[in-house]
Amino acid sequence: MRDRARRAIAECLHVATMTEEPGRITRRFLTPPVHDVHTHLRRRMEALGMAVRIDAAGNLRGIWPPAHTSHHRLVMGSHIDTVPDAGAYDGVLGVTLALEWVQLAQEAALPIAIEVIAFSEEEGVRFGFPFIGSRAVAGRFDPALLELEDADGISVEDAIRAFGLDPLAIEAAQIDRDVIGFVEVHIEQGPVLEADGLSVAAVSGIVGQTRLSLQFSGHANHAGTTPMHLRCDALAAAAEWISVAETLASHTDGLVATVGKIAIEPNAANVIPGMARASLDVRHARDSRREAAVEELVARAHAIADRRGIAIELTRQMNEPAVSMDERLTAYLSDAIEAAGFPAKSMSSGAGHDAMVMSTRVPAAMLFLRSPGGISHHPAEAVREEDVEASLHVGRKFLERLAAEQASSS
Repeated sequence: MRDRARRAIAECLHVATMTEEPGRITRRFLTPPVHDVHTHLRRRMEALGMAVRIDAAGNLRGIWPPAHTSHHRLVMGSHIDTVPDAGAYDGVLGVTLALEWVQLAQEAALPIAIEVIAFSEEEGVRFGFPFIGSRAVAGRFDPALLELEDADGISVEDAIRAFGLDPLAIEAAQIDRDVIGFVEVHIEQGPVLEADGLSVAAVSGIVGQTRLSLQFSGHANHAGTTPMHLRCDALAAAAEWISVAETLASHTDGLVATVGKIAIEPNAANVIPGMARASLDVRHARDSRREAAVEELVARAHAIADRRGIAIELTRQMNEPAVSMDERLTAYLSDAIEAAGFPAKSMSSGAGHDAMVMSTRVPAAMLFLRSPGGISHHPAEAVREEDVEASLHVGRKFLERLAAEQASSS
């Protein structure tokens, strides 16, 4: 298994060279490097005897055995897009390991069909809206998404057509309801497993997530001639509100709130900012807590703007409820962890994943691998060979259990 683990890691490092920015791993939805990733993964899938296609949302999909193209198959996979200046393993490792699971099933002659999907988009970087790939597969793609534009004025529809695909065929990307389930293998992206000294864990659920964009509009003016009490400083208002968000999250158990992006105009050292746009990402395992926090932060933003004589506009970009993973598949993963000789652990995910979208269509489960240093969305993101190897041992036990179940029910 160690050689398999090394191969899965090497595949990730190779895919990391396929980037929009030399020296940095940046790969957004359907940008040119995605062609290179597809070409590489297609070769790997075809070498395993899989039937390969690209759906209209840009998801690369391979099915083994090719004769089983619709019913009674396990779906696996993760995403191949990245955040700017990313690490090599977020998403991609879930694809390379899924292909290793296919080979394990082949070598053990397990009577189970597997479809592996390399989702085209999960991060929401290019168009400010996440899970475009898995939404299409889960039958949750809203045609209005085709009108979203990136920073260069290119729409989702334009991007799909430029990639050589037909956006009118997206509906055909969705899977049927006879699929056994969906399993995603992913790095934890946090410090819990490392703190516990564990290699892997079954994921019990994924926290709910809200994303907003706020625009504070004041008045740009001369930095030297405008007294402090006569200013309508949009950035100062945004900064005050950002501090409120941090304080609220710090004093609410289990809540995280992040302002990860801000833009100001005119963005000059000697000009009072007349406009400030800020993102907001709020997450909690309990939807009621998350929704209450969002309401409070929106109210506080309006109060700050009113007091400072500043206008405010708010756009809600995402509101995903907390998701529980399928109990049966998660129990199978937990059993497989123990059968492979590792301590069983179940934990929730603080990050959003394709599995949360897929769970609205089919039973879904996730397996986490330890993230050294708890680092992710950063070039220092890493994995350990022994943890990747552990996930392969777990995968073999899980597939054996699932294949036995399918055989007994047929």
